[in-house]
Amino acid sequence: MTKSTMGTKLPRKLGQKMQIVGEQIRLARLRRNLSIAQVAERATCSSLTVSRIEKGAPTVAIGIYLRVLYAFQLGDDILLLAKEDAMGKALQYLSLKKRERASKK
Repeated sequence: MTKSTMGTKLPRKLGQKMQIVGEQIRLARLRRNLSIAQVAERATCSSLTVSRIEKGAPTVAIGIYLRVLYAFQLGDDILLLAKEDAMGKALQYLSLKKRERASKK
């Protein structure tokens, strides 16, 4: 793997999820009857970047995703990421120390 492609290669499942996110953003744009150029102008990025987001490109910075979501008035959706962390909560629960009572002597 060359140095220029090391950061772009994702595991297959993550790549598929990025494509789904891109498709959801594309559908949000189409529901609002906006062109890629209009979204790019509102998000202060290039049309090419918006197109790459809609294709699920992993090299687009998360800040650009946030600006596109903000352009759709969906900025609060980012707060849903990792909100329900069942595995993390279970691990945290297991690592909690149990308090022991002192003897009554």
